[in-house]
Amino acid sequence: MARDAAKDKPDRPPEASVSVIVVAWQSGDDLARCLLALARQTTSPREILLVDNASTDGAPQAAAGALPEVRLIEAGANLGFAAGVNLGARQARGDWLALVNPDAFAAPDWLERLIAGAARNPGVECFGCRQTLAGAKGRLDGLGDVMSLPGIPYRGGYGLADPGPVEEGECFSACGGAMLIRRSLFEALGGFDEDLFMYCEDVDLGYRIRLAGGACRVIPDAVVDHIGSASTGGAGSDFASFHGARNRIRVFIKDTPPLLFWLTLPLHALATTVLFLRLAGQGRLGPNLKGARAALADLPAAFAARRRTQANRKASSWDIARAMTWNPLDLLGRRVVIRRPRRGGSSAA
Repeated sequence: MARDAAKDKPDRPPEASVSVIVVAWQSGDDLARCLLALARQTTSPREILLVDNASTDGAPQAAAGALPEVRLIEAGANLGFAAGVNLGARQARGDWLALVNPDAFAAPDWLERLIAGAARNPGVECFGCRQTLAGAKGRLDGLGDVMSLPGIPYRGGYGLADPGPVEEGECFSACGGAMLIRRSLFEALGGFDEDLFMYCEDVDLGYRIRLAGGACRVIPDAVVDHIGSASTGGAGSDFASFHGARNRIRVFIKDTPPLLFWLTLPLHALATTVLFLRLAGQGRLGPNLKGARAALADLPAAFAARRRTQANRKASSWDIARAMTWNPLDLLGRRVVIRRPRRGGSSAA
């Protein structure tokens, strides 16, 4: 992967206290590789917390036993990714939380470069990174999450050729597979929404950061190699498809501010219909349709969550719309969208 030569020696902040959280469930051999990469970082984290969601493969216990840097937290049940991270965060002692999926393998300087990025952006408290696609040399797994105007999120650049050196800038949200967030912000927002279980919980968190007046930066020279959904059968599995379809609708209802919600509701319905037609042609409609039906059946809870989320927002519909991509080709092509940071804001509407 090509890197920006000007950033080969990142400036380190004087102090950075980071708790790394890995949530594992049936992660197999990937987990040991993930944790070893974290233990060998050029900037050592304060702690590595491994949350085991009641795996039966013995991988978490074996990995924790082999690495003294790892503290094992037994969840006692499969809590899902969202609740698993929240459990780890409650026991974390660092000022920052670094979240890493068990099938993501951090470059040796991944954490160092994220910390340096935080030092360069003192007003920002959430950071994403470059994720390359494991087993597909030269391909991206993601370079910041993108939110389209119809309210359909996607991982920028997924499956596309890695563009090489890219300037750091603003993305809509950070992918939970490998991200850095200040612990106080994570706690103030109530952590991940546990009703989402997994998938889109990171988009929801990033959306709520924006509603609170914050933003997210992507640090392209911080790199992880990511398999993606290794424990759940892959990105196109029935499990991933069901939860992705269900949670996209819930996030749209819960987080979209009022004016933007009513303006883009027809677009969201149209985009979802087009997406489902494409999936039907691929023979993958079933679990996606079940996910959408589950979301519609849960509308009262979704609107209750919406009332809570919108009650204290500081960002306006225009603030959120500016952070989205309005180009439908970006969504169709999963294009990377990284923008220069904006200054200022407007009143909520």
